[in-house]
Amino acid sequence: MLIFAGLGNPGSQYANNRHNVGFMAADAIARRHDFSPWSKKFSGLIAEGTIAGEKVLLVKPKTFMNLSGQAVGEAMRFYKLTPASLTVLYDELDLDAGKVRVKIAGGAGGHNGIRSIDQHVGKDYRRVRIGIGHPGVKELVHDHVLGDFAKADADWLEPLLDAIANAAPLLAVGDDSSFMNKVTVTLRKTLESTGDHDRPPFKEPKAPKQQSHIRQARTASAPPKMPESGPMAAMLKKLFGKD
Repeated sequence: MLIFAGLGNPGSQYANNRHNVGFMAADAIARRHDFSPWSKKFSGLIAEGTIAGEKVLLVKPKTFMNLSGQAVGEAMRFYKLTPASLTVLYDELDLDAGKVRVKIAGGAGGHNGIRSIDQHVGKDYRRVRIGIGHPGVKELVHDHVLGDFAKADADWLEPLLDAIANAAPLLAVGDDSSFMNKVTVTLRKTLESTGDHDRPPFKEPKAPKQQSHIRQARTASAPPKMPESGPMAAMLKKLFGKD
């Protein structure tokens, strides 16, 4: 028995938040691999199915992100599973939008859902980090994470979720490197076929070239006003031959 847990916040108002991309990934896996309908259990929603010959329980905690470990911990204790049987899919600020990376154990990286799971089950589980990008400054992080994906993001987000679902058998057998490679290759081919290969995660827009502050200052300043009379005017006329 394996548990794949997708993280997010319950409620329609959060459904399209970047913070809910773990829920989205869990839904994509359930659709792709013909899992059972979602039902309520373990302080969340669960769906059952088989991937690569392994029985898999999908879990979407309904405890809100900060208490994700409560639902995941309940399921793991019920089935008497170790952290090695757990895979968690969640949003990652420190990855460019559309990038996917897998690691075993590690720190929470400021993610409250991961911190909660660490507290309930330990740290030695698989983490599928789905990049949502960083807004650039700390003050904008909260609104960025709890903000909705833009409409234009659907051009790469939906193919990304499909790629994760298609590659899920590799997660089930523990082949993390092949999983990451397959997701990347599949997504690239999909975007190239639709002409969107210049979208994240393969090509970020270039920032406009900035002038130096010295050049900007020179451009903005007005030309010096020449004196029309007096000793200085006479000297300038003598130097430049003006009369």
